[in-house]
Amino acid sequence: MVEYLNLLSFGSEGWGDELGLGVLVTVTLAACTLPVGLTLGFFIALAKNSSEPTLRSAANIYTTIFRGLPELLTLFLIYYGGQMALTALAMLLFGEGVNVNSFVAGIFALALVFSSYASEVFLSAFKGITLGQYEGAYALGLSHFSTMRLVILPQLIRLALPGLSNLWLNLLKDTSLVSVIGLADLLRNTNIAVGVTKQAFFFFLLACLIYLVLSIISSLGLGRISAWAERGQGGH
Repeated sequence: MVEYLNLLSFGSEGWGDELGLGVLVTVTLAACTLPVGLTLGFFIALAKNSSEPTLRSAANIYTTIFRGLPELLTLFLIYYGGQMALTALAMLLFGEGVNVNSFVAGIFALALVFSSYASEVFLSAFKGITLGQYEGAYALGLSHFSTMRLVILPQLIRLALPGLSNLWLNLLKDTSLVSVIGLADLLRNTNIAVGVTKQAFFFFLLACLIYLVLSIISSLGLGRISAWAERGQGGH
C-alpha cells in the first residue's frame, strides 16, 4: 500500500504531478471543444432545417462524413492534413513552414465530430417546436432574429439538453484520443507512468476511476442545469 501511495506522491518520486496535469488538460480540452461544437452544431441544424435545398444538402453531407468516420481517423486527418495545408500556405506566403499545435488540432477534430451529432439533437429539438410558436411571435411584431432569441432558443435548449448531456459525456471520454498526437492528457501521462513503473494495472485502474469521477461530477452538474431549464414546466 505504501508503495502505491509513493507512486501517487508529488515531486520527483511520484506521478501525482503528471496525472494532475493530465486531468487538467483533459478537462480543458473538453471545455474548449464544447462551445465550438455547440455553435457549429446549431448552425448545421439551422441549415438542415432551412428551406434552401443547397444548405440542406451541404449540412447532410457534413454530418454523414463526420458521423461516418472513426473519431481517431478524423483526428489524424485534421492533425496531419492541417499540418500539410498550413505548411504549404505558410511557405507560399512567408517562405517557411509552421507546426500545428496538438491542442488546437484536438479541439478542431473533436468539435467536428461533436457538432455532427449535436446538429441532429438540435434538429430534433427544432421539430419539437410547433409552427404556432413562430406565428405567435410574428403576430406580436417580433422580428425573425428576436423570435429566435426570445421564443425559440430557450425552448430549443430545454428540448436539446438531454441529448447534449450525453454528447458531453462522450466528448469527455473522446479526449483520450488526443494522446496519439502527443498531447499530455490523462491517458498519455498514464501510459508514460506505466512504461516507467511497469505498474500497468494500478495506473490504468486509476485512470478509469478518474474518468468515472469526472463523469459523475458532470452528471451532477448537468442534472442541476436540467432542473433549472425545466423550471416552471408542468409536473416539476
